[in-house]
This record gives sequence, C-alpha cells and structure tokens, in this order.
Amino acid sequence: MMNQNLVRSRILLGLMVAFCSQALAQDPKAASVAQVRALSEKRTEAFNAGKADAVAAFFHEDCEYVDEFGTHYQGKNEVTKLLGDYFSRFPGLAIVNESESIRAVGSIVIEEGTRKTTAADGALSQVRYIAVYEKSTDGWQIASLRDVDDSPLPTPGQMLQGLEWLIGEWINEGTDGQVHIAYRWSEDKNFILGDIDVRQEGVVTSKSHQRIGWDPALGKPRSWLFDSDGGFGGGHWTQLDGRWVVHSSAVLPDGTNGSAMITLTPLSTDRFSIHGSNRLVGESAEQDFEIIVARKPPAPSK
Repeated sequence: MMNQNLVRSRILLGLMVAFCSQALAQDPKAASVAQVRALSEKRTEAFNAGKADAVAAFFHEDCEYVDEFGTHYQGKNEVTKLLGDYFSRFPGLAIVNESESIRAVGSIVIEEGTRKTTAADGALSQVRYIAVYEKSTDGWQIASLRDVDDSPLPTPGQMLQGLEWLIGEWINEGTDGQVHIAYRWSEDKNFILGDIDVRQEGVVTSKSHQRIGWDPALGKPRSWLFDSDGGFGGGHWTQLDGRWVVHSSAVLPDGTNGSAMITLTPLSTDRFSIHGSNRLVGESAEQDFEIIVARKPPAPSK
C-alpha cells in the first residue's frame, strides 16, 4: 500500500499547481510576464545554437533593433540578415542573458537586463538591453530591442599591453656590459616594474628602480624612477610610429632639476635602442646619447 504521507504530498502538490494556474489565469499580466520569461530563455538557447532563423522568429515583422553602436535595423528581414552575417563571421558565440526586470505595461511587456557575449577566442562583451514585446497572432514577439554598451573598463594592466615587449632582462651590446635592465609585471599585473643597474668593470655604481603605470587622466602610460643616490623623476610615455617617446624630468640629490626626451625604439624582438636628447641639467645642456640593448640569453642548462 502506498505510503499515506506520499499520497498527501502528491495531493498538496496537485492543489498548489492548480492554484498557481488559476492565479495566472485570473491575472493576465502575470501570465504575460511568465510567457515572455519563457520566450527569453528559448531565444538564448536558439542564439547559442547559432540558428539565425530560429532567433529571428522571436521578432515581430515590423520590429526594430538598435545595437550598442547606435546602428538601426528595421524589420525582421534586416534582423535575420544581421544574425546570419554575425554567426558566419563569429562562429561559436555564446550569450548569457541576465534578465533583471520583466513587467507588463498596458498592452506590452518590457524586459530589461544584461547580456554577456563570449566569442570562441574568449573575448567578452557586455551590453544593457531593453526589449519591448508585443502580442501578435504568433504570440509575444519583440517589437523593439535596444542595446547599450556596458563592457567593463579595461584594467590598467590591459592598457599597458603595448609595452609588454619590455618584459625580460636586457644588457647593452657594448663590450663592457655597462647597463643591465630587467622588467617584470607587478604581482597585481597593473604595473611594469624595472630595475636598471649601471656597472663599471663589473661593479654596480648606481641602481634605479622604475614603475610604469597607466595614467587614466592623460590616457597614456606614466613612469616613476627612483635612484639609489636619492634622486627621483618621472615621465609620460607617448607612442609614435612604433617608438615610445618618454618626456622625463628629474630632481637630483642636490636639488638640481633635469629633463630629457628618451626614445625607445624596438629593433627586433630581442633588441631595442635607447636614445636621449634635449637633455638639461640645471642650466646646462648635456650631450645626446644612444645605446643598443639586447635581450639577455637564458642561462645554460646544467
């Protein structure tokens, strides 16, 4: 004989389902919202399957779509073509819709939320969307869809990717090996850290520590330099025709001001030049200089 508790549970479950169904039937707005929510989930499944026609079927014949760049598409035919081109150019796309609000307003239903799109190569974009649904003979369909870019801001480290080629150990190509430079990412990946040693006959005569970061106010990299003798300085980096020009200034231990234009020019993946010009120390002009540095070869394996 069936357990009496199980019988009671099934009866209660049946009553709850019947009650909910009756409540939805008595509240047409709630029913409309539930239907649109289900359609939104099915549209996501169709998109992730890469089926342009299946996605377009959720749009009204006279629909409009405005993408995050402000481009306007009118009618289901344009939307279908757009989706087909999109899936052809970017196979393997996947979206996640995070619906935050679905509400019935008069004869329409409005859905708002966030949509994240991931490409096959891992690239991610994010938009805020507002979808307006209108009921037709084919059921609820999208009459208007508008996207607004909501991608997270790039990190400072991402903004410094143009300087990633500096990472590694470098030595000058002179026979005396006077300059040794080592660059690495900081632990938080938001700064590039550099150590610069100047050596005479194998003895370190001066050391400098450099920190390169992203200056969002100027929209370009910025660096700070601290010397072992107590001097310090800084500079703003500008990329010009593949070179990096650093407009630098410094304060020497005795309080004298200095300035220079330092140009870093990649010559290959393993060599770059450092050229100093417009050098001033106090009121005195200093000679230009140029050195070529090469990537330090790895230590021989034991």
